[in-house]
Order: sequence, then C-alpha cells, then structure tokens
Amino acid sequence: MKTRKKWFAALLTAALLLTGCSSGSASSGSSDRSSALIPEDAKVLVAYFSATGNTKSAAQMIADELDADLFEITPTDPYTDDDLDWTNDNSRVVQEHENEDLQDIELTTTEVENWDSYDVVLIGYPIWWGDAAWPVNNFVKNNDFSGKTVIPFCTSSESGIGDSGDHLAEMAGTGDWQKGHRFASDVSEEDVEEWIDSIEED
Repeated sequence: MKTRKKWFAALLTAALLLTGCSSGSASSGSSDRSSALIPEDAKVLVAYFSATGNTKSAAQMIADELDADLFEITPTDPYTDDDLDWTNDNSRVVQEHENEDLQDIELTTTEVENWDSYDVVLIGYPIWWGDAAWPVNNFVKNNDFSGKTVIPFCTSSESGIGDSGDHLAEMAGTGDWQKGHRFASDVSEEDVEEWIDSIEED
C-alpha cells in the first residue's frame, strides 16, 4: 500500500513538472510582436522627418524590424546645409527658432494612403533646440490619431527626447501617445533592435 502511494506521488510530481515545462516552452515561443504596444497583427506605420539623414536611417531600420510601412514628412521647401547651420544667426533654422510664426512649415503632403488602416504609428524627428523639429508639427496637426497607438522617437547628437513627445501629443489632441525614445546620431541596427525588444516587453 505504501509502495503504491509512493508510486502515485512520484507520478503526480512528474506530471506537474511536465506541465510546468510545457508552459515555459509555450511562453518562450511567443511572437516577438506580441506586446501591448505593438500587437502581432497590428498594421504599423513609421512616419519621419529627416534633415541630415540620421532620422531616416533610424526610421528605415525600425520599419525593417517591424515590417512596417514608411512615410517621409517632406517640406515643400527642403532644408539645405546652409539652412541647417545653427551656428549662423542668419540661417533658416535659427530664424525659424527665433520666430515661431516661421515654424509653420508647408509640407508636400500630410495625407497617408490608407491612414485609417494603421493601428500603430511611430513618428521620428531630429531634436532642434530641445524639441521636435518643427516640420513634423503640421503632419501631427493635420492627422487624426484616434484609435491609434503613437510612439515618438528622435535622433540627436547630445540632447535627450525631453518633452517633445508630450508637445506633439498636445498638438495632435488624439491618439494613445506612448513614451518616446532617443537614438544617437550614429544609430545602429543593434540600437534599434534593443529598443524594439524593450517596448515589446512593456
């Protein structure tokens, strides 16, 4: 009788161990896209403005990692190298920084094809004077983010992302805006992969 009880207890223990192993295997095999922020079946758009190419590079790597569509936010009057010379008081960006009326930048378009089909929108931009580069403003103001998760990201040589995401969220007035992320100007694929992994674990 004691032998039978011992045998039954051992069998029960083994069954419980197997159940635990099975559960662990199922968890580790889940999709990389199965997260609250970016569900596996979500349709994702990466919209970005890039002045020197750094943000474009980050956006392309993010889109590749997430199998997302890309949309470039393009000023009607593109910025030249001279325009971007922040050390020159007479340059375009300095004049725009000092006069907010000049920050109303006309874009070639703010309309994204099949906009309503996107569940998640990532918005990328360089940091100018501690805030989002203003060419993104009209894109944000002219689109309805209702029902969408919005994740900002930026590139910068030194400055952090600061409150730029919050400022864009206020301009938009719609959307579920999430905490943003700052990439260095020399952003790498490893940097992007690490960030994507972190937001998928949230």
